[in-house]
Order: sequence, then structure tokens, then C-alpha cells
Amino acid sequence: MFIPLTPVRFLYRAMDLFANRVGIVCGDKQFTYGQFGERACRLANALVRLGVKPGDRVAYLSFNTHQLLEGYYGAVMAHGIVMPLNVRLSPIELTTIINHSGARVLLFEADFLPLAEHLKEACPDLLHLIALDGPTACATMTSEQLLATGEPDRVDFLSIDEMSIAELFYTSGSTGTPKGVTLSHRTIYMHAMDVALLYRRDNDVVDLHTIPLFHANGWGKPQSAVMNATRQVMVRRFEPTFVLKIIAAEKATDMSLVPTMANALLNSPELGKHDTSSLKQIMIGGAAASPELIERLETAFHCEVMAGYGLTETSPTLSTGRQKSTITYASEAERFRRQAMAGWAANGVEIRVVDPEDKDVAQDFEAIGEVITRGDHIMDGYYREPDVTASVMKNGWFHSGDMAVWDSEGYIHIVDRKKEIIISGGENISSIEVEKAIYAHPSVFECAVVAAPDAKWGEVPAAVVVRKPGARLTEEELMIFLEQRLGRFKLPRLIEFSEEELIKTGTGKIKKTLIKERFWKGKEKRVQG
Repeated sequence: MFIPLTPVRFLYRAMDLFANRVGIVCGDKQFTYGQFGERACRLANALVRLGVKPGDRVAYLSFNTHQLLEGYYGAVMAHGIVMPLNVRLSPIELTTIINHSGARVLLFEADFLPLAEHLKEACPDLLHLIALDGPTACATMTSEQLLATGEPDRVDFLSIDEMSIAELFYTSGSTGTPKGVTLSHRTIYMHAMDVALLYRRDNDVVDLHTIPLFHANGWGKPQSAVMNATRQVMVRRFEPTFVLKIIAAEKATDMSLVPTMANALLNSPELGKHDTSSLKQIMIGGAAASPELIERLETAFHCEVMAGYGLTETSPTLSTGRQKSTITYASEAERFRRQAMAGWAANGVEIRVVDPEDKDVAQDFEAIGEVITRGDHIMDGYYREPDVTASVMKNGWFHSGDMAVWDSEGYIHIVDRKKEIIISGGENISSIEVEKAIYAHPSVFECAVVAAPDAKWGEVPAAVVVRKPGARLTEEELMIFLEQRLGRFKLPRLIEFSEEELIKTGTGKIKKTLIKERFWKGKEKRVQG
């Protein structure tokens, strides 16, 4: 028997088996899975009546809301492609993305009204603008008015081609022009199934949507959580005090964080003032974590904390630092070290670390190579970019651009992006390794390490550091601290202290390219092979 693999089946399962369970909490609103499913079905029917045809892109400009989560299902049930947009991109970047994708419909929150008005004028393919809040002059109608035009009838999922594209995500552009990552119904279905196997619990999970749903498929939570009928709590915008309060109010058990979010929680003056004892697991991803960060989080929240690894192009989860039965931790320090790594492969994917000839590097945790992967979670390609797709999909493997070491147990440890390795006097220096050493200082709030030009060495590590409020850390004190943790050639040759938080992308990553450009401005950068 052949039945299409599509996330629509997850929604129908939740509707049939957990119709009366509260599934979505969004501010003062709550929806059972029966209600949520009906709204998604109405949305699908309404979009078809609006003129959405198979393959049409339906864009969202929204923070985490129940409407955006409904779009993950309504748009694809209409045989369209859901396209959540990074709300922190500039008007020029969003205009480029809308025009490249040819999106026909844009649903937007009131916060982005001026931007929606701009896009309406700048993007001729946009036929309908739908306001997620109250009526506005530039909107065709509100989302509730749109839903009122639809029927709650289910779409026959047998009519869905599992190889058709369901989701389109444009990368943040932190390393270049944004590219559209296409994920098919089959890819999303398989990713959710494999991610679900990483969980040892189901019925008691209360999951906070702390990660923006526009980022990397919401880390796969819109599918795996619905499949398991998990109670999902929308965190519209990440703010440490609000997150601590909502953990207590909703008895949250799980949440996902990027390191900058975790750092903000740990340094919040509200930490310890709210009951967070319900937490059972925190996942860290989006950027490299340190053993110190894992330890601090476990100490603060008294729950399991581990890192994971993936890319938008891989749906995204490829691996986690979960415990492996073949490994016995020699100490707590060893456990924190392992749990801070990218870890070992999830079901459904293979991961290798290779040299420029695609040969495996030694599994000795010293030889550095590029992470490549293949399996059920990998994107179908970059939208309308066959040449760029071919440049990363080689010999049946996706080339990530991430540099790593690995061991005989298959544990992966990311050392840097290929483009962010600092080559100083012929030595490869991991900017991430230097950052982790700086973060270990108790007076450091955040930092970024990049390559800066140097007449003698070609380039050297340069660090921009933000102190914690009230801290009086000096350059000399920081260097003494680092000399105990890093080889001399890895030490920053330049240290700048910033009084303001570092600029970040919409996914919480520090925009290191902007910092690097400032150091290289007016200088001709050495061409690296």
C-alpha cells in the first residue's frame, strides 16, 4: 500500500485522536487540536477560493503566533507552499526574497504594516495582503475574514504528491545573498518522524516555541509536536523575563534556545524568582555551545541540557549530543563536553567529516574536515538556483560548509564555518574555540571573534567583547585568563570592548560579517585557497 508522506497526516491524527486536548496556547487564546485543525482546514479552503493554485507561495511576516502555525498546515493543504519570512531582514532583503519567490499572498502582523505597504508597491506578484490583526488600508481582508470564507472540510491527503514542495525558507543571508531552501512533503514527514525518536517522552510534554517559526522550519517542531499532540505554547518574541514567567505559568517541560538566548536567560535579574522546576529538557542549537554553557544551564534549571546541530537545508536536525549507550562518562566534565558537541547522527541521516577530496579525515578529534551528509532530511534544492544547488549537492552528499572534528563513536564537534576559519601564519584557528574560551570568563556577557588583517601573519584573531552589567574586566585581565586556556598562536591580537550588545540576525546569531568588514575596511584582504 502506498500512502503519501505528508505532514497533513500529522494534523489529521491529532484531530482524530486528541480532538479535545488543548494543543495551542497563544497569549490569552487556547485551541484544542480539534479547533486548531478546523481552523487550518478553513484556511486551506479559503486560500483555494482566493485563487491559490498548486505550487503558489504563501508568505508570512509574523512573530510566533497561532496564525503562523496554522499556516504551516493550511497553506500546504491548499497545495501551496508556505513561506515564513525572517522578520528581522531589511525591506530591501525582503523585497528581493518576495520577488525571487514570486509569492502571491502575504499574511502579516500589524507590527509590520509599514513594511507590508512597501512590499505591496515593490512586489508586483503579490496579489493579496491579509492582515493577521485588525483591518488596514493595504490589506485585502483580515485573517479571520479569510477563514470565514472557508469550509472546515478536510483535503484528501491522497491527492498530495509527497515529492512536491511544501515549505520554502530563505536563509538569513549572514554569509551572502539569501537562498530559498525547498523542503518537500516527504522530507518534512521523515524529519518529524526521526526527530520524534529523539524524545523519550510524549504525553507530558509542554513545549515552548522559543525559536522563531520562520527559522529553519521552526527546528521541526510544527510537525513533530503536532504529530505527538504536544501542548505547544507560543512565545511571540523572546524576552527573558517573559520566558521565565511563562515556564512557571504553563509548567513548560521543553524549550529550544540559541546560545545568545541561553546567555540572556542566565544573566536575567529575574532568574531564580520564578518556578522553573517543570523543565525537563533544553535543546541548544543555531550556533556552537560550550561545556560551560551546558553546565550553567543545568545548574540554573535542574534539567537535561544538550546541544544539537543542523541547517535550514537539513530540515534542520542532523545530530544531537544525547547520551550514547557505548559511552561511559569518566566525569561530569566529560558529560558536559559531550553534551555541548554537535553529537551523533539522528535516525534517517548519515554524517561524515571529509577532506577536500571527500575522503574521511581521521576520527581522532584532531583532523579537521568538512561536514557532509545524506539522508531523508536533506532539502530538495535551492529554489530557482540549480547551479548553486549543484555546488553543494555533490556525489550524492550535501556539503554543509561547516568544519568539524570527529571520533570513532561518530561524535561530531563543529570547530567553525569554512569561511570563518582564521588562517594565521599558516595555522588554522577556530574562531569558535577562541569565543568559547572568552565566554568562560565570568565577566563576559557575549563576544565575537573574527579574522583581522596583519602585515606579518596575514590575519590574526580579533575579539569584540561585551561585559556583563557592572563588570570591570580589562584587556590585560582577559588575556591572562585566556593564556591558561589557549595556545599562544590562538590568542586574540586585538580586543575591543563594546558597551552595546552585538548586532544579531533574526535567528539570534551574532552578525560576525559586519564586525569582520569593519576590521578589513580599506585593506585588501588576502585571498585564501
